Amino acid sequence: MRDPTRALWRAVVGTVVAWGLFAGGRPVLVARAATDHQRHTFALSEGQAWSVSADVARVRVVTEAGRPDVRIDITRQVPEGSALTRLPVIVREGLGGPEVDLRQSDGAFDPAVRAEITVTVPAAGSRGVVAVVEGSLEIRGYRGRLDANVQRGPIAASDVSGVLRLETTIGAVTVTGARLASGGLLRLRAFNGDVTLALAEAPRNARIMALVLNGSIQSAIPLTMKDGWGPRWGETTVGSGEQVISMDVVTGTIRLEAPAPR
Repeated sequence: MRDPTRALWRAVVGTVVAWGLFAGGRPVLVARAATDHQRHTFALSEGQAWSVSADVARVRVVTEAGRPDVRIDITRQVPEGSALTRLPVIVREGLGGPEVDLRQSDGAFDPAVRAEITVTVPAAGSRGVVAVVEGSLEIRGYRGRLDANVQRGPIAASDVSGVLRLETTIGAVTVTGARLASGGLLRLRAFNGDVTLALAEAPRNARIMALVLNGSIQSAIPLTMKDGWGPRWGETTVGSGEQVISMDVVTGTIRLEAPAPR
């Protein structure tokens, strides 16, 4: 169900008349940026996933203990002289789960027409998809499945576990405090940027693979390396290899950090 507060407007101003003395006391038109805030709340059935996509946005995904649903808070902002209709919020609720899209209606790509989006999910078991053309993605405390792609901008995640596929085209992927849950997967990819993974504890049952086409691999966990001419490749299997760590970079550096085994 959509939250009825989605229609709330905050400081929606296209142009306002500022009355004062100017050139003989004539009224002066003053243009301001237009902003508004919306909140949408969804109760997900088993197997459903939430989805957020945007042209220009800063997206945060956070968890909240005891939360039974998914809450998506959106703040839109457009520059002076523009209308919020340039960045419509489209909400679809299908069988696969809710989808929230923020695409510029005129087909243009204006970095000043942007949004701040916060997705608050249950502490565990969430399934989600994030797609951003330009901006950033921050993930904190996530436990579940998440597929995320930022074409231009960084991804930063902390205190996460589960099945996470995080990819950027231009930007860095940085994951700290990661844990390998049973059946877990950390799939990190950057085409032009660094990938850094800092594990919260030394892996006991993991398959680790790292590939760099133009750059280097730095790993606190010993890897069997192919480090000559051409692509650099490192791999190892710890224990049963149940969990998987896969890191790819076209141009950049892969860094794998982990505490020493006890």
